[in-house]
Amino acid sequence: MQLGVCYYPEHWPEHKWEIDARRMAEMGIARVRIAEFAWSRIEPEPGRYEWAWLDNAIATLARHGLTLVIGTPTAAPPKWLVDLHPEILPVASDGTTMQFGSRRHYDISSPIYRDHCARIVGEMVRRYGAHPAVVAWQTDNEIGCHDTLPSYTRAALLGFRRWLAARYENIGALNVAWGNVFWSMEYRSFEEIELPVRTPTDANPAHVLDFRRFQSDEVASFHALQARLIRAHSPGRDVLHNFMGFYAAFDHYVFARHGLDVAAWDSYPVPRTEVLPLPEADKHRWARTGHPDVSAFSHDLYRGVGNGRMWVMEQQAGPVNWAPWNPVPEPGIVRLWTWEAFAHGAELVSYFRWRQCPYAQEQMHSGLHTPDDALSAGGGEVEQVGAELRQLAASLGQSSAKAHVALLFDYEADWVIATQRHGVDIDYQHLVFEWYCALRECGLDVDIVSASTDVSGYALVVAPTLPILPGHVVEQIRKGSNHWLFGPRTGAKSETFSIVPQLPPGKLQEVLPMRIVASESLRPSVRPTLRFDGVTGSALRWRDHAEPGEQTETIARFDDGLPAILRHGRVTFATAGFDRALLGALMMHCARGAGLDAAALPEGLRLRRRGPLRFAINYGAEPHPVPAPPGAKFVLGGPIVGPVDVAAWLEE
Repeated sequence: MQLGVCYYPEHWPEHKWEIDARRMAEMGIARVRIAEFAWSRIEPEPGRYEWAWLDNAIATLARHGLTLVIGTPTAAPPKWLVDLHPEILPVASDGTTMQFGSRRHYDISSPIYRDHCARIVGEMVRRYGAHPAVVAWQTDNEIGCHDTLPSYTRAALLGFRRWLAARYENIGALNVAWGNVFWSMEYRSFEEIELPVRTPTDANPAHVLDFRRFQSDEVASFHALQARLIRAHSPGRDVLHNFMGFYAAFDHYVFARHGLDVAAWDSYPVPRTEVLPLPEADKHRWARTGHPDVSAFSHDLYRGVGNGRMWVMEQQAGPVNWAPWNPVPEPGIVRLWTWEAFAHGAELVSYFRWRQCPYAQEQMHSGLHTPDDALSAGGGEVEQVGAELRQLAASLGQSSAKAHVALLFDYEADWVIATQRHGVDIDYQHLVFEWYCALRECGLDVDIVSASTDVSGYALVVAPTLPILPGHVVEQIRKGSNHWLFGPRTGAKSETFSIVPQLPPGKLQEVLPMRIVASESLRPSVRPTLRFDGVTGSALRWRDHAEPGEQTETIARFDDGLPAILRHGRVTFATAGFDRALLGALMMHCARGAGLDAAALPEGLRLRRRGPLRFAINYGAEPHPVPAPPGAKFVLGGPIVGPVDVAAWLEE
């Protein structure tokens, strides 16, 4: 477990670098990320490189024992490159060409831009790849941020046509797969296909889904281009990318297979809570701390993406600049966020940023220091964590053990639902997040994994929805002994985005005899009710009308008689989205049925195990006793965890 910080030496006079580096080491910071936005300083003119300033910055940081993550600068191409090749600029869905003057102003599909990226990355890794202080490389920065994916450029169109030709081989096969006989949408050649945008009404959903798949592959290949250069010239160093929370424009599992050692992500709990589709009461309740599950959800997701290895590359350390409202975080919460990340398996927590920048777009984004070099409130909490890490070094460092619950997260499910929501308030990631929260409120550890993962080692597997159901899921159910819980819309679509021939839930009928004869989206005022395990609740947003088979038990019905929860053997199916109370009762029921020790936690309290340590993390305003056994050895806090505080104890 290490602390890090994002540092931009090009923003500050050189005489400050030595002071900053010494101060970082004193605070307990071990790792520094640099250079991810420095292309214009590295190459101020085409082919003319200025390395001296970066050489000096690296030497200064290394002199104080700091190790380095170097970011490739491809997220912000310089003006001269845009002027030479304006065709590299991205194009929005409305046809607007995005302009120079901020960042991410490039098209992921542009072969010209890729050539320049390979050149600048190649120069960097050849120069610094063998430097002993360089331990990792970050490719680009937050790919897709600011709605730059998908991009609707000419290069994307040409690439998409090639991708389709490789996938379908002949245009007749594509016409059949897409159902293009509908509305006379048939094509005579791949060259006739356009991008699925600016059509009078909805574009063909199969067309949209394939374009999303293509764009996802483009992102993965863009990363792979850089990763190959890093591997060649900087062997033995970790390769990572800093992903974003609640972002699904590309398949991160596929991305990870293209040369990724660590899944890093950027954690901003307060603004993320503000922009998620949460109830207003929740946004108000957690306005200064972030929702108790917002960061944890991404920690668990990216630990799965990284095959067990996860870093926080940017951790919020104070108020930021980009949400609708940006309050000062609650005292103690930066420390809590840090320990929470470690509890969920983070190897590194790196703060954004060392010093607040007094100019440009992010001047309202805080850092560990104010612009006049005073330690910020968040910086003081980081000092505290640094001291605690030094004291507890012997107790820490164990990786996270496998949880007993696996939650299946599928990027294509997000694309399918976004393409045909059927209801304006239906959102895949929000549905998954609700199920995750319900599991965590039962005191359970959760591993978020791909739908292609072998889940035989888990007691309970939950899939909030899998519209396109992988065939191996049914096979795992047949061969395994674990319990499964599925949500609505599961098994509803084929690989080519059509209703499955045998009706939903498709192949799942082999282990759960039932069929869905109709599906409806529910306006907020239409809430079918039911009672389950002593809890009365209602359906939200979506409901499948199910006909159970003879061997399938209906264990709960709505007030209008329709099945709400069905079960056959070890497989349970919820036909609707449920409100919080009902969803909690369902998770508790399934967890106990799978033999798990589940118990409802007080508001704001969460538990997590990492190796021999068990953490109690209290986001709430009231103190709570922790479920530590008598005589437990506490390494943080004690048997009562206070408001906005953390306790941790050794537990065999």
